[in-house]
Amino acid sequence: MKKAVITVIGKDKVGIIHSVSGILSENNINILNISQTIMGDIFTMVMMTDIEKSSSDFDVLSKNLETLGDGLGVKITICLEDIFNEMHRI
Repeated sequence: MKKAVITVIGKDKVGIIHSVSGILSENNINILNISQTIMGDIFTMVMMTDIEKSSSDFDVLSKNLETLGDGLGVKITICLEDIFNEMHRI
């Protein structure tokens, strides 16, 4: 399994989860775990995904998520799990 962490942060609005999960579904990416919260009017979400069977190249997927985020007014990032873990080691 090849895992990636997707983070979303920005002003809350209807359709954020639907839009992000839609792109993932279109690219054959499974959501393994999802955590989201709203603090005031700020939406935050972290997803653990399995991208092993993705129909898109990682860089293309990253760009598509970034473009989606721009349209929604949120910041969306994707990072391979191994890199994410290394970046957040204490």
